[in-house]
Amino acid sequence: MEEQDNKQPPQDLKHRPIKSFVTRPGRMGTGQIKALTELGPKFVLPYKVERIDTAATFGRSAPLVLEIGFGMGAATADIAATLPDHDFIGCEVHEPGVGALLKLIGEREIGNIRIVQHDAVEVLRDMVGEAALDGVHIFFPDPWHKKRHNKRRLIQAPFVANLVRHIKPGGYLHCATDWQPYAEQMLEVLSAEPHLLNTAAGYADKPAYRPLTKFENRGIKLGHGVWDLVFRKR
Repeated sequence: MEEQDNKQPPQDLKHRPIKSFVTRPGRMGTGQIKALTELGPKFVLPYKVERIDTAATFGRSAPLVLEIGFGMGAATADIAATLPDHDFIGCEVHEPGVGALLKLIGEREIGNIRIVQHDAVEVLRDMVGEAALDGVHIFFPDPWHKKRHNKRRLIQAPFVANLVRHIKPGGYLHCATDWQPYAEQMLEVLSAEPHLLNTAAGYADKPAYRPLTKFENRGIKLGHGVWDLVFRKR
């Protein structure tokens, strides 16, 4: 039975710091387990309080994009294959998702992705230097539908201000959501950040590099909307 709106969250939830994820249980398929074992050592970077040496990690110097919360990784793999001249670091704590992306990396021989299985807020703080990123992707973050939980949404002014410090001048932040109230909040928060400039008059057209997910296609057929926001750092 769904929790009633008039109930208060437990006291220890009221002042928790915002995280970039919600931990959910999930089963690992044999292919995902095999990919974690065989490909994890090469493509998964251990979380540590140390800046990532991207030239050493990828063996080249290329535009760097951070994706926060890649889910099962299908879109990440598609984008990396579409943009082979870019390097991608994906943050995801959900182990089945990490295994699924590793499986795709192996099947499609994608070499320009690395994964950090850790909270992106701490990865940004400890592993990514200031003005190090050419782009940031945040696709379909948890919308926290109930109004009393809205404060747990990732896209809020303090997080965005911190995130912008890690983006190069001229770099971009691309967010997408299928929940209109969250889209409206995103637009308000991003528009209020003085170091960001909207590339559109409101919501942006979906950039060609972002593929439609199966979930998104299903929603579109049912008449559901999807909102993209693309801002650049001044």
